Amino acid sequence: MPTSVELRQQRAGVVESMRAITETAEGENRGLNAEERQSYDRHEEDFRGLTERIERQEAEEERAAQLAEPIRRGTGRPNDNTRTTNEQRAQERRSAFFQALRRGLPRLTPEQRALVENTAGEILVPEDLETEIMRALPGITIVRSMASQRSITTNRVRRRSLDEVSVGWGKLETGEQTLTDSMPDDPAEEYTYVEDLYGLAKIGEDELDDSDVNLDAFVRDSFSRAVGEAEDTSFTIGPGHANKQPVGFMTAGGGVPTVAAAAAAAISIDDMKKLIYAVPKQYRRNGRFATASTTELAISLLKDENGQYYWQPSNQAGRPNTFLGYALENQEDIASVAASARSVAFGDFNAGYRVYDRQGMTVKVLDQLYAEDGMIGWKIRMRVGGDVVRPEALRILAHPAG
Repeated sequence: MPTSVELRQQRAGVVESMRAITETAEGENRGLNAEERQSYDRHEEDFRGLTERIERQEAEEERAAQLAEPIRRGTGRPNDNTRTTNEQRAQERRSAFFQALRRGLPRLTPEQRALVENTAGEILVPEDLETEIMRALPGITIVRSMASQRSITTNRVRRRSLDEVSVGWGKLETGEQTLTDSMPDDPAEEYTYVEDLYGLAKIGEDELDDSDVNLDAFVRDSFSRAVGEAEDTSFTIGPGHANKQPVGFMTAGGGVPTVAAAAAAAISIDDMKKLIYAVPKQYRRNGRFATASTTELAISLLKDENGQYYWQPSNQAGRPNTFLGYALENQEDIASVAASARSVAFGDFNAGYRVYDRQGMTVKVLDQLYAEDGMIGWKIRMRVGGDVVRPEALRILAHPAG
């Protein structure tokens, strides 16, 4: 009897034959002829038959594996087979998660489904794996590595509700302190919302048959990259909750003050210096630039009166270039120098922008959508928000209309 892996290989061969038929017809810019249609329908029937056999065989292999496992009892405690440690439960959850990725929730045992299924019928990413994915994001993205981050358990957070602290001099016992409230007398109801971010990762059926160790590494890398680029764009130029996205720091909705550039289609050393000194001194201390690569190129060509470049390339891998003593980060969603463009941001991003992460990353298995390509798709859902929390910590260089 062939194993599930061998059956998957047979099904992949069927898919290749179907693809060859359609590619031949498309290459000749025509539909399928009668012979090709008959052959294609036969392969399609073979595909469905192999899929059913794979499901039965995998279920049989799973049952055989469970029967082969020894019954483990703890030492010194009777009936300990009903008890598991936190580590064992976490391992069971992780194992069920990878089984769900391979086969989908319907093919798991009820006990396995209970470990990883939420009320919406989605696969819950185990907390320890989600933590590893989140830890990898700052190494992939730009904004998250510069901004502050906070984990929350709600769908929204009231802005500045727990951010500002007032201090004053005096003795606590005599109540002589003079405290200045930094909040307005009648604060507006302003919230930062957690949005749904979706990503897509695809893996070949042969790779999916690898061990959990290999699949673990693939999930961490592919999930991180699937959401990393999308969230970086939204943290920069996201239009806000009305469009189901975070608020980008380069948008008018972020409320960051602007500094007027002298020219519509050029950038000067004076523009950059004005941008730096428009930021209050307490935020200049940890300031850095954010701009597109094309703008960095224009900045790198600026020279002093002695013909020396102001721009300083980094001599160490992983460290950004610097300009006028401040780090310069590339974010390609920021507009290049042009009329009416916002081309450069500067300030303390850690103080000025915050990313809100809500735990509960989920996955849906798309096992039919990419079947003809011999691929399995995973639709990832992540809950994340972002907003400017201290506009005064940042400044944006804005070019005139022309």
